Amino acid sequence: MRQVNKVLKKYELKPHRYEKSGKATFVDTERGRFVVKPKNKDNEAIFRYLDSRSFVYYPKIVSDRDDEYEITEYEENFEMPEEQKILDLTDLISLLHNKTTHFKEVDEADYKTIFEDISNNIEYLYSDYNDRMNIIESHIYMSPSEYLLARNISKIYAALAYAKKELEHWYELVQNERKERLVVIHNNLELSHFIRNKNAYLTSWGKARIDMPVFDLYKLYLKHSLDFDFSEILKRYEKNYPFSEAERKLLFILIALPDKLELTDREYDNCKRIGNMIDRLYKTEILLSPYYEKEEKHR
Repeated sequence: MRQVNKVLKKYELKPHRYEKSGKATFVDTERGRFVVKPKNKDNEAIFRYLDSRSFVYYPKIVSDRDDEYEITEYEENFEMPEEQKILDLTDLISLLHNKTTHFKEVDEADYKTIFEDISNNIEYLYSDYNDRMNIIESHIYMSPSEYLLARNISKIYAALAYAKKELEHWYELVQNERKERLVVIHNNLELSHFIRNKNAYLTSWGKARIDMPVFDLYKLYLKHSLDFDFSEILKRYEKNYPFSEAERKLLFILIALPDKLELTDREYDNCKRIGNMIDRLYKTEILLSPYYEKEEKHR
């Protein structure tokens, strides 16, 4: 708190109330409310780039670039239906990607690295789930979480088989490409990092980087796939920022992958974690099936 007070004093902000939330400190002063948090110096280049592209949809930073802490103005979040809020967030992400789109020269080795990373992950997941099933089948009685996993293991293997097949198709599409579309990705998307009042703002930029746009949609899907109808979110996004065939296929591969299970000794938590993953696999299948029905008709 001493360091927070030091940076507040520099800007003549006299605090009279503090509220801690994770790494951030909300501070009430005579000049209004501010948010103070340790600065991620890697973000400085990102913010400069966003400013140069007239993307100003983040809370105003009032501290200097060289300060150890970042002070931003506090923005109030209006009450609104979450179904509307997620669409507003989708619009803002498509705007971010539109404003920061650029192309980088690549060669086959760049795409091969992505192919091999995902392929290795698929093989690891196959092996991990096979080992888990061998252990479960050696037990006389299954725990509830083991039964839940065993009952749905065919869905998990089907998802891995789909991802492996589609990864081969994706690599065929991109291995002769010599340009890659890149954007600024927020890389930490969720509703709690989106503020909506008369304007829209994204917070929590600590993981932002330059990368392919699909990764923002992938992270958003992992966070909220069970909360919303993602077919509408994807349509909304692509209306403003259409994916290429290869980009869409890569997104579908990523969201189809089952989780790497990290279980604990709490059976309730294990059941919940496995149940959520199975629900997401079923929901992903429903999301993707119309796209592949279209592909079949065009063959």
